[in-house]
Amino acid sequence: MSESATLTVSGMKCGGCESSIVSKVSAIAGVVTVQASHKDKRVEVEFDPAQTDLDEIEDVITDAGFKVE
Repeated sequence: MSESATLTVSGMKCGGCESSIVSKVSAIAGVVTVQASHKDKRVEVEFDPAQTDLDEIEDVITDAGFKVE
């Protein structure tokens, strides 16, 4: 059973930023879907909590140069 979360992420300026986050978060084992919107400063993610958690997802976004608020 998957869980969904909406994260507020600052630092996204364009579609390229969105693509970067989607690419990096999608690579995490257990992530089912991910969508990013720089206009809304939002990242929506669906994941399998048996394989990953929000801390790991937030770490990947932070490591990519963005701030999870």
